[in-house]
Amino acid sequence: MNKLKERWGITSNWQLVGILLGFSLNGSFAAWVTKPLTGLFGISSEVDGFLYWIIKIPLIFVVYHITLPISGWLFGQFKFFWNMEKKILRRIGLKRFFPE
Repeated sequence: MNKLKERWGITSNWQLVGILLGFSLNGSFAAWVTKPLTGLFGISSEVDGFLYWIIKIPLIFVVYHITLPISGWLFGQFKFFWNMEKKILRRIGLKRFFPE
């Protein structure tokens, strides 16, 4: 745990707990929210199978990245999550929107 705390630049175990909870709950929330969204498109996993996952995975990705800073704010780690969000978006090719 100390290596992770050092790498992320955090000082206490409570910060680490908040960050880990933020990531895990945000991921679960993103997956949960996309279920009714796919229903709005009239797509279900039972009927459409492959198409359902082709739509659901990018939808989870978008919802996850929109709600990640909110999750960080709720756990008192907004600065960490906002920096992590910018880092992730730079790596997927959106550097021009998030200069260093």
